Amino acid sequence: MQAESVQRVPTTRRYLMCPPRFFAVDYVINPWMDPTQPVSAEVAVAQWTELRDTYRRLGHTVEEIEPQPGLPDMVFAANSGTVVDGRVLGSRFRAPQRAAEAEHFRRWFVEHGYRDLTMPERINEAEGDFAWTGKLLLAGTGFRTDPAAHAEAQEVLGVPVVSLSLVDPRYYHLDTALFVLSEATDTAAAQIAYYPAAFSPGSQRVLRRLFPDAVIATAADAECFGLNGVSDGRNVVLPLEAVGLGAELASRGYEPVYLDISELRKAGGGPKCCTLEIRK
Repeated sequence: MQAESVQRVPTTRRYLMCPPRFFAVDYVINPWMDPTQPVSAEVAVAQWTELRDTYRRLGHTVEEIEPQPGLPDMVFAANSGTVVDGRVLGSRFRAPQRAAEAEHFRRWFVEHGYRDLTMPERINEAEGDFAWTGKLLLAGTGFRTDPAAHAEAQEVLGVPVVSLSLVDPRYYHLDTALFVLSEATDTAAAQIAYYPAAFSPGSQRVLRRLFPDAVIATAADAECFGLNGVSDGRNVVLPLEAVGLGAELASRGYEPVYLDISELRKAGGGPKCCTLEIRK
């Protein structure tokens, strides 16, 4: 197959992460959360640390924000900002339990010299529902992010936005159903992986039109949070269980890197949820 001959080249990334020191499942804001099931902050920290150290081993820069008591989901840093070309669009959460996170992350950006920062008027859960492809921003809606936030993101970030409708409550954020494997360049189109059944029929048609060479994930891939992966253009960090997806990616020249995220998944999160990418 022709894809096997592709030389994938990793790109060094900059990430912002938050240690899950106060990790807990005390409320329900997605179908994966069950407060009756035991969770361990210690195990969550160990899994998160392995994720952070993996990024660093792959040559990426990881910065950390201090976690806050009473905000157990702050570990899911991807929901707290979208950064393209150094321009920052902050977040506004739908669930009141997470609302205070936005200000902590806003303050981090200000303290670290990000002057071009806008806090949104519309509900927008940042990279949970926004995926940058290198040329355009894919934007999810249906469960969390307000559809009007898509236009706001286009205005603030100055990039074209394509709206996509999510229809399965288990895949409540775009980053649980789709991720970017390689960003577009002047000579190559972007490549994504996604789970079609998470999207409306119209959105499925849009994705097929925009990304005819996409990796199509199975239900098993999606159910273990395989679409919550993180790619640097070659190395793709995936949950341990996403072996089917990993095999397909390997056949296309990518290098799967498997990690245990079982404790983090109890709160409805995986590798990408924990990872906010800072694009300068």
